[in-house]
Amino acid sequence: MSKGTIFKFHNDLDTDQIIASQYLLLPTIDEMKSHTFESLDPDFPKKVKEGDFVVGGENFGCGSSREQAPSVLKALGVKAIIAKSFARIFFRNSINIGLPVLICKELPDEVSTGDEMELSLSEGIITVNGKQYTCTKLAPYMQNILNQGGLIAFLNKEE
Repeated sequence: MSKGTIFKFHNDLDTDQIIASQYLLLPTIDEMKSHTFESLDPDFPKKVKEGDFVVGGENFGCGSSREQAPSVLKALGVKAIIAKSFARIFFRNSINIGLPVLICKELPDEVSTGDEMELSLSEGIITVNGKQYTCTKLAPYMQNILNQGGLIAFLNKEE
């Protein structure tokens, strides 16, 4: 069971809004992460804490296929991203680096930034403001990939 604060964002949030292209020139994710959501909330990197959650609407992570977008969120300590739907490449990149992404159709419309959330990833259950929501429960093999820290770590461990 994980507990944290929600940071809520809008529909069609694209990867340029997560990490703008000019910061991709920085040599490491650690250097990039201080620019996360800069155009939407310049203080996000200072406010987000290890174990917090990002909530979005439809088509979260659309735009380019940059792996740095989920990587900066993971580097800042975001525990999971919950949205109504995800761009396919963002979803895949997130799983590849070990960042849980969950679909929950109702939750984004009923929560706000600052709400406290509790997530049971293994059960696919979220509790916010006294209400429970059911989200996608990841298949055991995907959960195993996440538990290993992402696809590369999972594949390296298999050898």
